[in-house]
Amino acid sequence: MTTVSAADDKASSFPSAPAGGLLTTPLHALHQELGARMVPFAGYSMPVQYPQGLMAEHLHTRQSAGLFDVSHMGQLLLRGPQAAQALESLMPMDVQDLGLNKQRYGLLLNDEGGILDDLMFVNRGDDLFLIVNGACKQADIAHIRNRIGQTCEVIALPDRALLALQGPKAVRALSRLLPHVTGLVFMAGNHFDWQGHRLYITRSGYTGEDGFEISVPAAGAEALARALLAQPEVAPVGLGARNSLRLEAGLCLYGSDMDAATTPAQASLGWAVQKVRRAGGAREGGFPGADLVLSELQDPGRLPRKRVGLVALERIPVREPAVLENMDGQHIGHITSGLLSPSLNQPVALAYVQPDYAAAGTQIFAMVRGKPVPMQVTATPFVPANYHRG
Repeated sequence: MTTVSAADDKASSFPSAPAGGLLTTPLHALHQELGARMVPFAGYSMPVQYPQGLMAEHLHTRQSAGLFDVSHMGQLLLRGPQAAQALESLMPMDVQDLGLNKQRYGLLLNDEGGILDDLMFVNRGDDLFLIVNGACKQADIAHIRNRIGQTCEVIALPDRALLALQGPKAVRALSRLLPHVTGLVFMAGNHFDWQGHRLYITRSGYTGEDGFEISVPAAGAEALARALLAQPEVAPVGLGARNSLRLEAGLCLYGSDMDAATTPAQASLGWAVQKVRRAGGAREGGFPGADLVLSELQDPGRLPRKRVGLVALERIPVREPAVLENMDGQHIGHITSGLLSPSLNQPVALAYVQPDYAAAGTQIFAMVRGKPVPMQVTATPFVPANYHRG
């Protein structure tokens, strides 16, 4: 396989924020027009909320359809006959057997089994399409090129934007523009054409609701966003509600709930290490940190800590990085994400605790301004998922 040249490599990398400044997405002018409050995020100027406020945006997404600009995320392609095998060498997932236009969640691991990033990948037939976290995309593409760039082409897509339309009425709104999206099911995607723009749409998202992620050429992003916002079900939603929605869905935020020092089993993401890559599987191991990752899955007693869901037993919001203690006042862990759930009107959190305190129903205490707040370990998601599985 011929890899990209140095010139092509430079041209196909993601842009870096200018010194002392921030990048903007193709929807920047629209955000300003809509009155968004903009904040720095992953090197970009991004909308944290609109005039209606976080609570209204959150509840609107749960009840109808919210439109998110997630163009700060990294989009890239792996291309070549060995691309699936190459990607498998970096992640504990089954890439080679992934069906056409099917999507999976994956964990990019370092040599110690720690999570460099979590991502989504789709088999589109001619290529593998990856979406990685915005704050990690420069490091991700450098890592991927360094590890497998001699085996397959690794092509960044800096000229594409990404929109997420989420909520129980998302399909109703999007199908007015693209009637055939109704044929998609959860974790499946396909190409669509809209007003001369080639889109790639997956039925997936980060809220726990039915919805779609739409990869669109940057030149068509604003027109598509305006067309979606013209639908009666759709309202703009910022990063603040995106965070509260994903926390209610029990989904991790990279950099908060997992990082390069966290293994899949510690993060309670053992389900993301698929059977074919586990001990006794047809393609056992063969990914970075496999010995440790697989040993922790086989013997959970080896874990130094474990991610859990928590609900507060008092209506006192508990936020990161609050310390967790047992009934004897001993330090047993800490909160990594926490807030007052808009849907439940109850404080919820994700946290890491010593394994002895990870069982559902266990009561522990979060220290908030010197006061112990009782919390109980619970299963996630906090709000039931509403994915469309067909």
